[in-house]
Amino acid sequence: MGLFDRGVQIKTPAQIAKMRVAGLLVGETLELLRANVRAGTSTGELDAIAEDNIRSGGGIPSFLGYGYPPFPASICASVNDEVVHGIPGERVLADGDVISIDCGAIVDGWHGDAAITVAVGEIPAEVQTLMDVTEGSMWAGFAAARLGGRVTDISAAVEAHVRSQRHPSGGSYGILEDYTGHGIGTEMHQSPNVPNYGKPGRGPKLELGLALAVEPMITLGSKRTLVAEDDWTIVTDDGSWAAHFEHTFTVTAQGPWILTALDGGEAKLTGLGVPYGGR
Repeated sequence: MGLFDRGVQIKTPAQIAKMRVAGLLVGETLELLRANVRAGTSTGELDAIAEDNIRSGGGIPSFLGYGYPPFPASICASVNDEVVHGIPGERVLADGDVISIDCGAIVDGWHGDAAITVAVGEIPAEVQTLMDVTEGSMWAGFAAARLGGRVTDISAAVEAHVRSQRHPSGGSYGILEDYTGHGIGTEMHQSPNVPNYGKPGRGPKLELGLALAVEPMITLGSKRTLVAEDDWTIVTDDGSWAAHFEHTFTVTAQGPWILTALDGGEAKLTGLGVPYGGR
């Protein structure tokens, strides 16, 4: 086991390597799901594909049975104004929808956690922009991560990226405050929280062996949300559409290493002028 410092789990290099195995399984599962998102497919069918791939790859779905009431599926499937934690089922995707797919897997006791938002056919331009802004803010957060820095350096970079982007209507994007990224390791959710807003220079230090899941959740309108009757699905209170992207990462002596990205994040980080920390 790694060490715990004020509730923060610090992993050994061997343990981070195990998290990379779990992360790759999550990344591969999400790419398989992306390829299967199309009009006429149900969210329940996507869930079945995910569970089969995770178990076939030697993993256990992180989400299945998690929390209270126990989450009943292997992925979260959140459509349009559903931000996160949507329960897969009979809902059939239609052209013009967007779906956020959040996926977690446990391999040898270690977790990986990541999410993508995928368009179903043609979508409105402002929704595509929302997706681009959300994903871009996640990578801005990774780009701000340095050994010796602080967790909220990531938070501030996510917020700064979102605030710097022009909103299609001239308004502002909603950045969820009640839901955050998190530490991850032998449990899916650990200390510290990783907000998507705030001032830099606060929170635990970014040090070797710390693994975090960074996951901006951004809306076209209000940052306020409601919990649906199923006690899980989080929806915007004004009906505005949302996007959600997530990766698990760590910081090495060389730079960020994205454990759930198939290439370790090398292409995106290099494109941002950030040293790649993978090995």
